[in-house]
Amino acid sequence: EYSVRGILADYYATPDTWAIPYAFDRVLRSINRWLLAQSFSQYDAHRLVSTLSAVALRGDRFVVAHIGDSRVYLLRDHKLRQLTADHVWDKPEMQHVLKRAMGLDQHLVLDYLDDVLQAGDIFLLVSDGVWEVLGDKAMQALLDAAQEPQQIADKLVEQVAAKKGQDNATAMVLKVRRPGGTNRHYASVEAKHLAVPERLKAGQILDQFEVLELLHESQNSLLYRVRHIATQQQLVLKTLPPALRDDLASREGLLVEEWLAKSIVSRYFPQVLPLSGKERHSLYYVMTFHDGATLQQHLQHDRHFSITDAVQIGIRLGKALGTLHRMNIIHRDIKPDNIHLDSEEKLRLLDLGVALNPATMRSEGRPGTPSFIAPELFSGEQASCQSDLYAVGVTLYYLLTRKYPYGEIEPFQHPRFTEPVPPTRYRPDIPQWLENILLKAVAKNPSKRFATAEEWVVSLGKAEYAVTVPYRQAPLTESNPMLLWQMGLVISVLINLLLLFLLLAA
Repeated sequence: EYSVRGILADYYATPDTWAIPYAFDRVLRSINRWLLAQSFSQYDAHRLVSTLSAVALRGDRFVVAHIGDSRVYLLRDHKLRQLTADHVWDKPEMQHVLKRAMGLDQHLVLDYLDDVLQAGDIFLLVSDGVWEVLGDKAMQALLDAAQEPQQIADKLVEQVAAKKGQDNATAMVLKVRRPGGTNRHYASVEAKHLAVPERLKAGQILDQFEVLELLHESQNSLLYRVRHIATQQQLVLKTLPPALRDDLASREGLLVEEWLAKSIVSRYFPQVLPLSGKERHSLYYVMTFHDGATLQQHLQHDRHFSITDAVQIGIRLGKALGTLHRMNIIHRDIKPDNIHLDSEEKLRLLDLGVALNPATMRSEGRPGTPSFIAPELFSGEQASCQSDLYAVGVTLYYLLTRKYPYGEIEPFQHPRFTEPVPPTRYRPDIPQWLENILLKAVAKNPSKRFATAEEWVVSLGKAEYAVTVPYRQAPLTESNPMLLWQMGLVISVLINLLLLFLLLAA
């Protein structure tokens, strides 16, 4: 009962940006720890152990989470399919002994199934007291009957009682009338109905906003400072350039970006204002406006960043990144252009235009600025927390030195990464502890970087007292294996020449 109540209470409190298996895993591991703690503290004679099967529907997909010997079935096109496996010992005398269950072990291992929903799907969740007594044929006969789910569930339990079933009999039936849409689907529908506005000028009115000035322009977006006519609040309006008016992917992408940005409530990000369909007649979204400048603008105005400045920026940037990663969002484009300092030096991370999140199903390409892209991404690996942390490390390195740890990388290049240049070569006043942190952050191998944004923040927060493992130069077998073979070949040739000389001399 506690496991079921725990899921109902905690699953719906997880962010929408979490993938369903990830949300299940976080919630169920917490419940499992509680069951173990209660077993050892209060119920020494009786362990709190339970089977658990759950089905979550989101958009046009379903996910099954399962542990134990309860079962989940799917009836589709009049064919009944068992979706779960029984976690019992495979011996005749131990068929009812669980080998995996909630509260049984500290290391919780659940089975997950992720698949596509179809209209008319019927899910059946039953305890072993039902499926063992009735069997698949009897259960399918009831599911095939054109009845309401609650009536079917009641009849299943009644039939078990009629057959004198001795075990707990629990049944749940779920019928799918029609699948829902994904976030991408809803964005696609809305994008088709909202037109990209023409290029705006100061003084123009767009819906309920007066345009004040153009803040930023790129191939992919336009940012305007606007004023809400009713409230007089200054805001930032983001839209697409008119050249992309027929690009459905870009139009969908802007609305997906809006959805992601709205899901983040943090002082380290601009806040997106909700707009109803009646308030918005063109393709754009609006967010809070803050005075100040990006780090890139500060650099262009020759601002000198002290060690203290850089450390404080690094800490705040790490906290912003931690917020994203806890929501299962990978930024993928961290660089000075996307980091804003307001007039009070408060930091905000900008631009989720290429952010990666399972809920948005957007992972195409290798976005970002080449010099800030992690080495593994050039080999086709997917972006991760470690690749974001690499970009954070490069950003701080660049703030302090105006150089890149592996040199500047052009868009057309496929670079070879060897060893990062120590930042003290460009700026000798950088202390050793900070150099260690920076070199660890930009390590070529992702496993040698910081594991989490929180670890990065703690290391910087401890300042010179930070217990940071000194950066160890990678052995030649890792950093440049080709050079190792070349050296071996040269040595071999020299030895052979020496032997030949000795033979001829003899």
